[in-house]
Amino acid sequence: MTVAEHRSATLASIPLGEGRMIKVGSHMVAVFHLRNGAVRATQARCPHRGGPLADGLLGDDHVVCPLHNRSYCLSSGEAGPGEQPIEVFPARVDGDGTIIVTLPVEPELERAA
Repeated sequence: MTVAEHRSATLASIPLGEGRMIKVGSHMVAVFHLRNGAVRATQARCPHRGGPLADGLLGDDHVVCPLHNRSYCLSSGEAGPGEQPIEVFPARVDGDGTIIVTLPVEPELERAA
């Protein structure tokens, strides 16, 4: 699988301890600014009922879906027992404060390149 880095929001635009749903490339992702200063990126919607994960409650390295209290690890995507995991994407902060998210390249875009 081919991946590409995408510049997204600035770290300053996401308050500490919160998340935002952001269009990154052709994907909508949830980008989180953890209380320890780290950033994480995941799929935008909860696999259970499509809840907006960026609006969930953050704790250490977990987010709780605002619709049905499903909890997901922001580093691994793991969910509770018997629950479907979420997709996570590598994210980092560039020297100018921009959050860089690494996403898979869509097959049709990859062929056109």
